[in-house]
Amino acid sequence: MDYQVSFTEPARDDLRAIVSFIAQDSPQRALSFRDRLLAEAESLGRLPLRGRFLKGHSQVRRILCGDYLILYRVHEAERVVEVLRFWHGARGTPRF
Repeated sequence: MDYQVSFTEPARDDLRAIVSFIAQDSPQRALSFRDRLLAEAESLGRLPLRGRFLKGHSQVRRILCGDYLILYRVHEAERVVEVLRFWHGARGTPRF
């Protein structure tokens, strides 16, 4: 059975900012990349433990999508994947 995938407000804000930034050059590419990020995040419902732990954060995992990290936490008892942030890899590690 798949896990439910949920998105925190900071993750939603990140996604809006990413789309807005890319749309300055190409609105079509921005929407396409948004869909790619969301599809990758939603795929965590099928394989939630596939990401590596984020250095220094024993409960936060990461997967890569293009230049962006999808940072998430798995709540196994509730069968929920909580997407915490969409974060550009060049920006270092976000604070939680």
